[in-house]
Amino acid sequence: MLAAAVVLCARASPVPEVSLAGDTSGEEEESAVTSERLSTAPYWDLILKAAKLEKEFEVEFQSLNNDSLEQYKIPSLPRPCPSSNFSKEACLQRLIHGLSTYAFLLKHVEKQYPGNSILPTVDYYISVLIKLMKKNINTRHCLKLPLLQHQMRNPESVVMVTSSQEEQLQRELDNPSEFHRKVTAYSLLRELGFFLVDGKRALAKRERFRGRLGRKTAPAA
Repeated sequence: MLAAAVVLCARASPVPEVSLAGDTSGEEEESAVTSERLSTAPYWDLILKAAKLEKEFEVEFQSLNNDSLEQYKIPSLPRPCPSSNFSKEACLQRLIHGLSTYAFLLKHVEKQYPGNSILPTVDYYISVLIKLMKKNINTRHCLKLPLLQHQMRNPESVVMVTSSQEEQLQRELDNPSEFHRKVTAYSLLRELGFFLVDGKRALAKRERFRGRLGRKTAPAA
């Protein structure tokens, strides 16, 4: 089992220690931090490994196909970072707002599946990823993490999920049917996975572009 608990720096409370199904060798995690790009940080995959445990719920909802699940998708889900016409700064702003929104939505999932040990881990790594994006922690002292490139020019301008947005989300989540609430929770984990995959891909694209641009403008030796 791949241990979800990785030694982190500047953490306020210990990360929940749970085991996630996956590679037992640790090679995947080792290779994920071989560069200074944020898109290669291991936390994307750690969250995805945990979120993919929604497969455990498929037995409960095996009668539902993808089209059926669309009926349980709430309308105010975070928008992904677009593939083009968006700067890295704007993409990070969108990703941080989206992750803070999913952190709130996870509370609904936890209510439907109380005692699930994986969900607090997902929430924890979301908070770590947000801090890395805002560069609020000193990555030089983190285990296996090199000093990341400066991420945001204006981290103070980040807009996290607001109280009014939380109220709107809560209205969309409220439903008298326990089955409906549980399927919605299952759907939220799926959508979080899609958001992470799209976000990591969009960020990697911008980091590659900035890397090529930096090499072109570098003075000749």
